[in-house]
Amino acid sequence: MLDHKLPAVCDFSVTNVCNAACDFCGFARDKTLIGARRYADADAFARALPILHGRGIRYITLQGGEPLVHPDIVHLVADTTAAGIQCAIITNGWFLPRYIDSLAAAGLGRLIISIDSAKLGQHERNRGLDGLGSRIAEGIRRAHGFGLPVQASVTVSRLVRYDELPDSLRRLGFDLVAFSYPRRDPFGSTSLVYGGESALVDLGRDELLAALTAIARVKKRFPVANPTASLTEITHYVRGEQQSIPCVGGYKYFYLDWNLDIWRCEAWSQPLGPVFDLDCIPDQRQPCHDCMMACYRNASTLMHAGIAATDALHALRTGDIGTTIASLFRRSVALSIWALVEELPHMRRLARRKRRLADAGGASAAASRGAAHGASGKTDSSAMLPEV
Repeated sequence: MLDHKLPAVCDFSVTNVCNAACDFCGFARDKTLIGARRYADADAFARALPILHGRGIRYITLQGGEPLVHPDIVHLVADTTAAGIQCAIITNGWFLPRYIDSLAAAGLGRLIISIDSAKLGQHERNRGLDGLGSRIAEGIRRAHGFGLPVQASVTVSRLVRYDELPDSLRRLGFDLVAFSYPRRDPFGSTSLVYGGESALVDLGRDELLAALTAIARVKKRFPVANPTASLTEITHYVRGEQQSIPCVGGYKYFYLDWNLDIWRCEAWSQPLGPVFDLDCIPDQRQPCHDCMMACYRNASTLMHAGIAATDALHALRTGDIGTTIASLFRRSVALSIWALVEELPHMRRLARRKRRLADAGGASAAASRGAAHGASGKTDSSAMLPEV
């Protein structure tokens, strides 16, 4: 029970379909990597939610492909929220004007939008979606009307001009930004979020180090969700140096795909098994520093101190004083505490937005969620593709 006091996270790829043509993504509509189109079964996912909740999952991010092409996306959000799990969506923003009202009514907790460049024209060209900027701006404006926090997700690439980015994000209305790091090679899992032959993310060691330094400068001008300690760990990784904080993938962070297979992480070569077996799959606590996926690295940095405290309490209850002390008095724990202190202002800002969302929603939001469950809410996703 102590382990479940520290909430866990799950990224859920609800589909492998995408309407964008990003140069550095294997899900791109003009590539031939995805194979048959797949959409997660919403009813089966609803049955899996109690198992996820029982394992301590309290945060789920719906991703893709492009999650807003899923015909039951509103139901997925509503079911997740009803299960007592906070729900976020990461989207390219194309369908936001169509869906943001319904998503907010269904209980969406956070909106994450991919941004490739400070220049919207350049961003639209990489996405292959003319007019995307105006759709993003409208989606953010309406999301803020519901009190939803909106985060930008920026992949480190040759399109990013870090000195221009804060002003551009501020004009669009973003509350904060998180940077992800490029990967050229395929993941071991079903995920196709990697660059392949893209020159935009074919970055050498010095370019990556320069990008990490630039991100540190951005933190002085705009809220950044990558803790400084996490950036430091990635710097060590790029340089081939020893790292301090092991990944929490398979223990406090999971990847779930459209087949409803659960994975330790997106980079792992084998699934842990069907999500319906998660309650009997043991924790994966083997230390791992093998990739630099930002979502896992950031979460690992922020959770590390809490995990150490839980391990120390377990040891104390068995009378193992040596392990108790060793669990707590480590440099990695100090780094994690520092990261938590650094991120506290962002957490408070997002919490205030969520409180305003709850106050503004009231009974009408609850009624809308009921309507979302009661109506079929289905659309022909194949018709959406020419138009996230």
